[in-house]
Formats: sequence, C-alpha cells, structure tokens
Amino acid sequence: MQIDIVSVFPEYFDVTGLSLLGKAQEKGLVTIRAHNLRNWTHDVHHSVDDTPVGGGAGMVMKPEVWGQCLDDLLDMPDESTQQQPSTDQTAGTADAEEQKEAMKSSGDKSDGIVAEADSSANSHEAGLAGPILIFPNPSAPLFTQADATELSRTKRLIFGCGRYEGYDARIPDYYRNQGVDVREYSIGDYVLNGGEVAVSVMLEAITRLLPGFMGNPESIVQESYTGDEPLLEYRQYTRPTTWRGMAVPEILTSGDHGKVDRFRRDEAIRRTSQIRPDLIARLDCTTLDKHDRRLLEDLGWRASGTHPVRQGTNE
Repeated sequence: MQIDIVSVFPEYFDVTGLSLLGKAQEKGLVTIRAHNLRNWTHDVHHSVDDTPVGGGAGMVMKPEVWGQCLDDLLDMPDESTQQQPSTDQTAGTADAEEQKEAMKSSGDKSDGIVAEADSSANSHEAGLAGPILIFPNPSAPLFTQADATELSRTKRLIFGCGRYEGYDARIPDYYRNQGVDVREYSIGDYVLNGGEVAVSVMLEAITRLLPGFMGNPESIVQESYTGDEPLLEYRQYTRPTTWRGMAVPEILTSGDHGKVDRFRRDEAIRRTSQIRPDLIARLDCTTLDKHDRRLLEDLGWRASGTHPVRQGTNE
C-alpha cells in the first residue's frame, strides 16, 4: 500500500517510523510519504490560507494550492489558472517540481518519511483500485472500523490535513467531479487544531489490518467493532491472577475453553448493552443462540424480532 499525506507540518508524521508501523514499512508492506503543502505555493510567504468569503473568524485553506498539490499527487492535468510566478517567487515552484520528480522516482525520499514497498507484496490490496483521497472533517460522517477494513484493501491512499477553519469546500467537490473517490471522515464529536491527529488515527486503524502487519493475526479477529456483529470487546487480564487483593474472574483460570468463551461472550454483550446500546440494536437476532437471547432478555431487550429492541418501547 502507498500512502501520501499532505500537511503544513509534515514532520508530525515522523512517528510513523516507530513501533509496528515502522516495522511494516521496513518489511515493504506500506510506503508512507509526507508532503509539505507549502511546496506548492508561489508567493514569497508560502501562504496556504485566506480570509473566509462572507466574513467570519479564522482563515480557510486556499483551493489553488491544494489543487496544484493534488493534481501532482494524482498525476492529473494542471488546471491552475494562476499566473506564472515572478522571478523572486520561484522557490515554491521549484520545490514542487522536485517533489513531483521525487514521487516518480522509486525510492526517493519525501520530507524524511519513506519506506520501500514491493508492489507485489500485498495481495490484500486487490479490493479497491484507488487512489482514494481522504480529508478529516469534524462535520463529516464518523470513521468506523468498517471504513478502516474497506480502506485497508486499496492500493493507494492520499490524506489531506486541513488547518485553521478548514479547507475550501470546493476542493473535495472538484476532485469528486473528476472521478476521484473522495472521502471525508470525522473521528468523533469534537474539534481539533488540525487534521494531523485525525489522519494518524485513521492511518493506524487502516494499516494494522494489512496482512503481515500484526505479529499474531488473531489479535485483530476478536476486537471491539469488528466482524458481522460488532460488540465491544470483553475485558482482558494477565498474571498475577491476584493483584492488590483483586482476583481475575475464576472462570478464566478453569482451563475450560468452552466456558471461557461463553464468559467472554457474555461480558461483551453486557458491556455493549451498557456502553453502546446502539450496537446491540443492530444485531441480527437470527444469528444469536438461545443463551445470547436469554441474556439480552435479562438485560432489558426483546430479542424475538429481526433486531433487539429495548423492552418498554414501541419499536
């Protein structure tokens, strides 16, 4: 998988060289390149923002700069209507040309974050052709585990990190009109200073699903929000079995794997019912066994229909 990240703070992504993501790059499972958006500016101050049309606080990222950057990354014809920069403004243009050449040359470095990737190393990438252009946006649909799973099957992702009051709304619209698969995602009901944190979250959620990324592939099978019936994961324990007077549940030390599985399943259902009842309401009752349905009834759900419904409601 090839991943390009555009930001005014590309050094933020130096951390992608750490831990499992760093090892995945060393193994050639993924290539990550961070690009400085200012390399596509033409003015002496390398400006990437301007005041909002219609007034208001803050600044908005300009479409001209993003357009030239994304045209290069997507290898699209230059649709810029800007005039050629004057002689004393050519630094940004030269940088952008160097950046474009670097992207075409296998193994070149871009803003200090590179990993060589074997294009044949990941058969998992056959799912989506790509490239997919992704912008974090607190006003967008919520990014979910299902989205991470889908995106982990593509060959190339391009992330755009907004700043200030965000990016000009015409940017994603333009590329959608050009036939590019453009996604906008929120990672939660809160606002950040910029898109870098959100991109880091999505990046980790996606890449950890690549085959060969995790040392033990079973680690990602039974997790919160995963699978056809996404429940919250049961709680985990390790040794010592008694710590500061608190013992792990006795059933976990019984050696009876069937009982352990049932205990964990029950706890997952209980936790999900308490913390995320919306996930319980999405379950398919036809896939639940008698024990599941009985437990849901005890927790205040009717499980006799297509989906569980809170007792006492008219749904």
